[in-house]
Amino acid sequence: MPLYHKLGNIPPKRHIIFRKPNGDLYYEQLFGTIGFDGMSTNSYHEHRPTQVKEIRKQYSVAPKIAKSNNIQSYRLRGFQVNPENDFLESRKIVLTNSDCHIVLAAPKKSTADYFYKNTDSDEMIFIHKGSGKLRTMLGNIDFKYGDYLIVPRGIIYKIDFDTEDNRLFIVESHRPIYTPKRYRNWFGQLLEHSPFCERDIRRPHELETYDEKGEFLIKVKKKDEIFDMIYATHPFDVVGYDGYNYPYAFSIHDFEPLTGRIHQPPPVHQTFETDAFVVCSFVPRLYDYHPEAIPAPYNHSNIDSDEVLYYVDGDFMSRNDIEAGHISLHPAGIPHGPHPGAVERSIGKKDTQELAVMVDTFKPLMVTEEAMKIADDTYYQSWLE
Repeated sequence: MPLYHKLGNIPPKRHIIFRKPNGDLYYEQLFGTIGFDGMSTNSYHEHRPTQVKEIRKQYSVAPKIAKSNNIQSYRLRGFQVNPENDFLESRKIVLTNSDCHIVLAAPKKSTADYFYKNTDSDEMIFIHKGSGKLRTMLGNIDFKYGDYLIVPRGIIYKIDFDTEDNRLFIVESHRPIYTPKRYRNWFGQLLEHSPFCERDIRRPHELETYDEKGEFLIKVKKKDEIFDMIYATHPFDVVGYDGYNYPYAFSIHDFEPLTGRIHQPPPVHQTFETDAFVVCSFVPRLYDYHPEAIPAPYNHSNIDSDEVLYYVDGDFMSRNDIEAGHISLHPAGIPHGPHPGAVERSIGKKDTQELAVMVDTFKPLMVTEEAMKIADDTYYQSWLE
């Protein structure tokens, strides 16, 4: 999100002397993307952020593929993913391609014994159940049901949950995650027709600063492997920073739907984008108001993208037998549309209370073994009359 943010103490200019009260220097770090051409943040540390003591082990977390070339529509029962204590172990990749992983997680415990850094991907963590605090090297963000947490690649973080009842829908993106270009002017400001504005973006609001030496375990993900790295100083030692590259939160409940006289296409629900996929938010909204409108979506062919819809809450009017936590996968190459009876049921309805997150990828998704454990193998036949 191209929005300037400052937290803590920083010097009046970049790359100049900045001393501690005892006269020692703070250590500056440019935390940037796309070389020196993308968004960046300048942070100032109690200690050099380069001190690695040891690399203890390296192990794979790559998904195991069940179907690499898939044309079958699936329904995945997401709440059948079993809760696990550990945050990382709870993350189950269900769909994947060379641009992203789509992940379900039900972590019970906070990350107490380690820090985590994903160097492969930006992470979009959607909070379906639970609340707590995202703690990062650039400050903390409180979260609750309905929040998107956008964590840029390379951010070191922990996540604290208030209870053990947590359900997360996560997209790990190998491409940077941005707000849609068409919502912004050439200065980066969100325009009047955008379904959200800068006031809805929640930036880090408290900075934890630790001046500590010792052994600090950071689990670093690179190329689908985890490296257990021991740092010599606490990774949350930032005294201040400013810039554009930091984690933030946006609530799906703050998305203002765009409606019309007749049925609007899915791009009106767009919330985030990359050059490899888009994310849309389907929220409670008034239906189309043409006197002869059909509120249910029309049949359409997925020729160029796979469509993934994660059902969060409410009445999913275009589907039969869909519950919260389900995922529908409609792959490229075949048409899809409302289930039998959905069009007829929708006529005359004034609004919908559905809540869902959609991910449309421009490359085909592979189905993993974890997905097949929770898959409805007959879903593709559910359009038969």
